[in-house]
Amino acid sequence: MSLQNQQFPSSTSNYFDYRFRALPVQLSRPVCVDVPSDTEAVLGNSMKLTCISCMKREEVTAKTRVDWYFTPNTEENGELNRTHVGSYFVAKPLDGPFKDRLTWNGSQDLQDVSIRVLNVTFNDSGFYQCHILREFKFGFFEPSFFVEKNITLTVKEKATQDTAAIYSEIMMYVLLVFLTFWLLVEMVYCYRKISKSDEKLTFCVTLSVLSKTQRTCM
Repeated sequence: MSLQNQQFPSSTSNYFDYRFRALPVQLSRPVCVDVPSDTEAVLGNSMKLTCISCMKREEVTAKTRVDWYFTPNTEENGELNRTHVGSYFVAKPLDGPFKDRLTWNGSQDLQDVSIRVLNVTFNDSGFYQCHILREFKFGFFEPSFFVEKNITLTVKEKATQDTAAIYSEIMMYVLLVFLTFWLLVEMVYCYRKISKSDEKLTFCVTLSVLSKTQRTCM
């Protein structure tokens, strides 16, 4: 039964209270942020290849297809061969160098369609392509939208320490030394100030005693 056919109470306050209680509550949705993927992997570790395509209107129904392709750095027979390594909504795992080493790392709404490569090897270095095809439904009108994200992955034997982290660590130690030196200077300054105050107080007390002694003698 629609709200137009409902019998509302005669009281104005009860009427508004009834309407507010009848309104549905819309749950908040997570915010989608398009961030670039990392491009350096460590040998033997897992590596997430980030591919995000945010939908501007999430309430619109869309059919999404995702395909991942890989082109190695090494040439075979003088050619660089592109391999279809993964596809969303494919029940049978694809054969190839990434068989049983790819896991889905995306979101349920298919805005984040990232994948994770397990047990990274040097042969995984190369050029990755993420293809996203969306087919929207607006009644009889069904437009399509295609996005391609490119990632150039480099595999290293050991993790490279972040330069920003090194600079931050150096600045932390420099700041610590500076604060320690400043604290020592403040302690010496306060000690000298207190010492001068004590000397001045002692001098005043001595003068006071001498003045009293002179008065007594007179």
